[in-house]
Order: sequence, then structure tokens, then C-alpha cells
Amino acid sequence: MSTGGLSYADALAALEARGRFGIRLGLGRVRALLRELDDPQAGVRGALVAGTNGKGSVIALAGSALRAAGYRIGETPKPHLVTYRERIVVDGRPIGADDFARAVADVLPVADRVARRLGPLTEFELLTAVMFRHFAAARLDLALVEVGLGGRLDATNVWDGGVVALTNVDLDHTDRLGPTIGHIAREKAAVVKRGDRAVTGADGEALAILRRRCSRMGVPLVVAPPAPVLGWTRDMLTVDLPRLGPAEIGLRGRHQAANAALADALLDALEAAGIAQVPDGARRRGFRGVRWPGRLEIVETAVPGGRREVLLDGAHNPAGAAALAQALDDLRPLMAGGTETPPAPLVVVWAAMADKDVEGTVAAAARSSALGGATVICTAPDLPRALAADRLAAIWSRAGVPGLVARSAPSPDAALDAALAQPGGPVVVAGSLYLVGAARARLVDDPLLRDPVIP
Repeated sequence: MSTGGLSYADALAALEARGRFGIRLGLGRVRALLRELDDPQAGVRGALVAGTNGKGSVIALAGSALRAAGYRIGETPKPHLVTYRERIVVDGRPIGADDFARAVADVLPVADRVARRLGPLTEFELLTAVMFRHFAAARLDLALVEVGLGGRLDATNVWDGGVVALTNVDLDHTDRLGPTIGHIAREKAAVVKRGDRAVTGADGEALAILRRRCSRMGVPLVVAPPAPVLGWTRDMLTVDLPRLGPAEIGLRGRHQAANAALADALLDALEAAGIAQVPDGARRRGFRGVRWPGRLEIVETAVPGGRREVLLDGAHNPAGAAALAQALDDLRPLMAGGTETPPAPLVVVWAAMADKDVEGTVAAAARSSALGGATVICTAPDLPRALAADRLAAIWSRAGVPGLVARSAPSPDAALDAALAQPGGPVVVAGSLYLVGAARARLVDDPLLRDPVIP
């Protein structure tokens, strides 16, 4: 399969090869590249979504409601789980392999010309240009774009869609964004531009900083506090939204009450900006039918003697791990074996990137009473950033969870095999979206995510 002489495999390799340039924050290179491509982003309206946690959930919720209302939308989930094509989505479907190859083939020579003047473009800068070029060609009604890292100097900040959402601010990427909430909030709030409308779920110091930014820019700001939680089942959360009243959310975890409130406010902001109008019925259908793979997602897989539930969740920083801990306590009675006395112990597969707050993330996850007596099988994806499995196992061993046993496995596949072979309750795969992606690729056969066979 090739397009203009560039196969899908070649396009993917060319894009990923830019990873050797690392993360180089700044807008000059990507602005120049988009200018050479006739600024495809200029014809796209929509919302730029920033924040520490919950960006993907907010986009999934708002996007589901917009599709229910009949809109053709583009979305940019990050990172991908199974295929790189997941990073560019139109109408809920990842970009096709031919379209991906064609877009990369069009952008690469232009990027090389820009590089001669401004230096090489990074992988994310190139992807941003490919994404906007594809969105422009797809004739979208609007786009929901997730900020990559921070905001002020992130490549996506070259775009002004008319609406900005800031989920929350927590400590993450402190090596690049600054050591405090205040530093990080200022980086993220910088995505607000004159003429925008803004919504946020942030509070405290981060909210104060965002208010000041919006005031300077003359931008109206709506604060959307978490919606009250009315209850939950194994597969559904019910919250009380200001506009809708009781509403069912097809995502697990009480933390999604904050994301649902912000997504609903984001839809209001799109309406106020004249970009899209989503009636109450479409919101209800969209929120109920939303899916967000790899985030408290429960899948089932065949094992000798029956089937096993596997819960997949990224939980790669302390805030995400705290949400996972609460969700495990809430969901354990509703999952397989949860009504047994005592319930069968969980089996956990965990991985982490060494540049994250691994100690803090493990400590947050360890607050779950559902982990009592669990076995944690630590592993490491084949990535330079991955923390060694034996070091991760040592951190889990010190976490102070009663009866918990931690050990290591040489690879994600070996860790998942060991977890599924061990008797016990449901298997939990968490700690890194790279790990979750590897597990999901094995456990879920989604035709949309099948890449062409690479020789």
C-alpha cells in the first residue's frame, strides 16, 4: 500500500524518526510550516483543551454529544494506544492508512525546507501540521484539539478555534513547565487568546491565574465545578448537571463528574461562540454513549475455564492514580467475585516511565483498600524512558499495602500472561498508557485499529 511513493510504514517511520529531536517547545517552526502549507488551521473552528488530567475525557464526552447532534468533528486523542492513526480522528474513526501516508508525504518536503531556516521540526510539530491539513481537507464542522504539553509553547497553540477549555492543573512535567502549580498554570492559561470564550474546571491558585489571563484578554470565563454524583453502576456514572439535571455518563469513576460538567460547559461555550448547537437530547445520548478506551475500561478475555475481566487505566501521575484508587474501591463490589467474602484478590500489572513521579503515583494508587492482598506484577515497555521493572517492584513493596506482593516480569506480554494465569479476581493493567496500549492491542480486536502489515 503506497501513496505518492510513500507507504504507510514509510510515513510512520518518517514521523517517528523525528523523535530523535526530542521535545523542543516553541511556536516558530510549526508556524512557519503551517504558513508554507497555506495555514490549513485557519479554516477550522472549535475548542483547544488544556489541563493536567481529564483532557481526553472532556474531548470524548463533548465529541460524543456533538456527533449525536449530527456534527462532523475532528479529535486528537493523545497518546495513541494501539495505532499512531488514533491521534487524528474524524467522525469517531482514526485516519485511514492511505490518508495518513498521503498527508505525511505532502508535509515532509515542506518541513525539510523550513528546517533549513529554523532547524528540524519535532515529531509532534510535524504531526500537528499533518493533523490540521487532514482536518481542513475533511471539511469538518469543528475540531476538538488536545494540547500536547503545557500550552504557551505547545505546537497546538498556533491555532485559535474560538473556545478554550482548561480541565485542571496539577504537578506534572515539572522539568519543562516549572516546579509549582503557579508556574504550570501560567503555561496552560496562555492558550487563551483575545476573542475566545473560556471554560474551566480548575480551582485554587490555578483558577486565579486563569481569571487574570482571561481578564487581560477580555475573554469571558465560565467556571464549571464538578457535578454532584448521584450514583453509579459497573458501567455507568449518574451525575446532576446544571442544564440537564440527572444525566448518565458512560465513563467509570467518580472523577468523571468533573469532566462531564466541563464538557457540558464546553458545549455551551461552542454555542455562545456560534460554532455548534447541541440540544439537550443529543447531550444525553452522547454522554451516555461515550467511550474512552484505556481509561477505566473493562474488557473480558478468554482464559482456561472461562473468562477474566481486565480493567485498563493509564494512571500515570499521582492525580490519575488517586482517581484509579477511588474507582477500584467503588467498582470492586460490582466486578467478578466482588460479592465473595472475602473477594478474590486483584492481580495488577504495572509499568511506569522513569521521568514521572513514580513514588507519588504508587503511593496514591496504594490508598485503595481493594489492593489488599493483591499481586502486583511490574514490567517495563521497551522504551528508553521506562523504569526498570525490579526498581518499580521495590517501590510497590514499600507502599505499605497489607498483604500485597510485588514481583517483576521481563516484558508487558510476560506480565500479562502471568497475571491471567494467576488465580484471583480481575486483572488491573495501569501505570502507563504505553503498557495499557500493549495490553489492549492483545485483548481487543478492533478492525478500525488494524494497521497494514509492515514487512
